[in-house]
Amino acid sequence: MTAAALPETAPSPRGGRGRPRAGAIDALVGRRVRERRLALGLTVQEVAAVLGVPYQQLHKYETGANRLSAGRLFLLAEALGVEVGHFFGGDEEVAAPTGQRRMLLDLARNFARIPDRQQREAVARLARTLAGLEADGEDGPAAP
Repeated sequence: MTAAALPETAPSPRGGRGRPRAGAIDALVGRRVRERRLALGLTVQEVAAVLGVPYQQLHKYETGANRLSAGRLFLLAEALGVEVGHFFGGDEEVAAPTGQRRMLLDLARNFARIPDRQQREAVARLARTLAGLEADGEDGPAAP
């Protein structure tokens, strides 16, 4: 997508000192994030958990109230199974998630729902063992 195809936006106004406020492009990106999340059947809480932010923050991103940093936008694109450019696109068809990406989202969603900490740690150890990381001594941090 070219810069000419993006909606006309003025530079984000500043409310005095600090960061610029969210503008029209931030609202477009937020709308596309929400469309993709709904297409995958994910809740705000599920996607927020994958990103490591409170669900209220993801809601602010989706409504365009807050701006997304480049790094957070990249993580969000990965979590939703699209390229970063998808969030700046027009009305093209929303791409279906790949089987592996769907399983990854399902795993993250279900892992977050395990109430017992010891059970979460056991699942994390199992995943490391199956990935062949236990034998290498890469025991990583304990699961929350």
